[in-house]
Amino acid sequence: MTAAPFPATLAPVKRISLLRRYFRRPVGIVALVVFAIVVLAAVFAPWLAPYDPNHVDFALTHAEPGNGHLLGGDSAGRDIFSRLLYGARTTLYGGLITCVTGIVLGVPTGVVAGYFGGATDRICSWISDALQSVPGMIVLLVVAAGTGQDFTVLMIALGVFLAPGYYRITRARALTVRREPYIDAARVAGVGTLRILRTHLLRAVYAPIIVQTALTAGLAIGMQAGLQFLGIGSASTPSWGQTMNDGFLNMLTYPLILLWPSIALGVTIAALAFIGSTLADLVSVRAEQPTRRGRARVREALAAPSPDALDGGAASGAHEHAAADCALRIENLRVGYATDKGVKEVVRGVSLDAAPGEVLGIVGESGSGKTQTVFSVLDLLPAGGTAVADGIWVGGREVGKAAERAKLLGREIGYVPQEPMTNLDPCYLIGHQLVEPLRRVHGLDKAAAKERAREVLLQVGLTDPDRVMASYPHQISGGMAQRVLIAGAVAGRPSLLVADEPTTALDVTVQAEVLELLRELQAEYGMALVIVTHNFGVVADICDRVVVMKDGRIVETGPVERIFRAPEDPYTAELISASLDDTEGREELDEAWERRGLAHATGEEAGR
Repeated sequence: MTAAPFPATLAPVKRISLLRRYFRRPVGIVALVVFAIVVLAAVFAPWLAPYDPNHVDFALTHAEPGNGHLLGGDSAGRDIFSRLLYGARTTLYGGLITCVTGIVLGVPTGVVAGYFGGATDRICSWISDALQSVPGMIVLLVVAAGTGQDFTVLMIALGVFLAPGYYRITRARALTVRREPYIDAARVAGVGTLRILRTHLLRAVYAPIIVQTALTAGLAIGMQAGLQFLGIGSASTPSWGQTMNDGFLNMLTYPLILLWPSIALGVTIAALAFIGSTLADLVSVRAEQPTRRGRARVREALAAPSPDALDGGAASGAHEHAAADCALRIENLRVGYATDKGVKEVVRGVSLDAAPGEVLGIVGESGSGKTQTVFSVLDLLPAGGTAVADGIWVGGREVGKAAERAKLLGREIGYVPQEPMTNLDPCYLIGHQLVEPLRRVHGLDKAAAKERAREVLLQVGLTDPDRVMASYPHQISGGMAQRVLIAGAVAGRPSLLVADEPTTALDVTVQAEVLELLRELQAEYGMALVIVTHNFGVVADICDRVVVMKDGRIVETGPVERIFRAPEDPYTAELISASLDDTEGREELDEAWERRGLAHATGEEAGR
């Protein structure tokens, strides 16, 4: 197969902007606007405040709002609105000092403890646990008494008590990242420890730190107001907590004094909480989620393909059976993703079908669109993917809507994914993962579901089903895990089984066994088998018909014998040549197994 030329220039990869995705969240926008108003009010307090916050006018004592005083006066005759504006400066300053202290103490120690582990991790974790076990409010009162109620020192002390929150998050992330192969590669390349910590570990933890900072700021502001409410701080320094204390003492005679600082404090903390929760959602999902309007634009573009396209918008492929006789039929399928330059089509007008009892292979190199085609039927397209088709039939019935196909999953449609070890939940026993779908989807009782699970495990060649069902995924081999997935896929007796690269992560001998198993199950249940692969050797071994895909289109389709004997498209010939060069066929593998068994038997005879 001729090598594809390496492109002279590569298109720049555009990084996903966290800020841009944030501004697509209405709740996040409102929270950010509210917090920005509070910050601006604090910054411009000297210009916005109509009066000096400490100016006393006895005529203003317990005054109602009005007469130039927007929120009235407090018990000492001071303007409440002016004190709230200046109090915002004190509140935000205290929150900033607390967060900076927590970050400076918690983040570096968390990174170091997570990366080095051992005694370093144990000592740092012991200190973190000790800080969390101490009653913080009592210690803060002691610090206030010992420092003459120095506000800055008090907020630094509060930051020390909140540092374990940063430490635990950073440590957990560092423990995960340090096991990544690229960290080992950096060590082997001679990169120093400090550089690894700075360039790899710190970059990996910045996202959760942003979220933690938003939440910590709200907590710090609340605790700061609590301390001021208890009388900690200078009477000449306006603060929301002091104003709340004044309102609490006069709550029965003039409750408005308590109302205004409570609203300011509650709104600010709520805004920070919503900012933190929005950031947490965005950090947990790295990809930009498409909007309804964006999906609609993709559908319109796919429904009306560009007239400049080389294919002219025509469908590729052919149908061999009538729609009513098909286990699967796809007509003119298009799959696209929205990009900054328009819609990127990855599947461009694919039409194919498979009848009951038939094995259809979809083959092509990586990026040809074969997996995207079957994922469209299974509704497993990645975020942002949109599929449009003239029609999709399963079991002779049209199921063009995703909701209609969803009802068939686990019943009429079975699915065998690639990489078996990552498709079994490590938290549950294998028996639980086989039994629960049978109970929930098929309505079997527990005993019947267990019996059916044992039956299919025996069918797939696992001779000790009870032991397998009582095992966790990490306790079995990759070949056994693939057999478990096949058992789960056929347990519901589907009429259509889709296998996506079912032999990718397996060695050669296990691959042959899995292919033989799929062929036997397909014949036993009479179902249609659609197998996705990049290997023409697999196609030759198991398939009746083959569909060859390239660049999102079908370039050739037909019976396997004819395709191998006389491929019509040069790309098909290249794939066949690349797949079969220096590889063992099914007959060679069977002969090797026979020779191994004969040698074993001869050795036993010689021993006797």
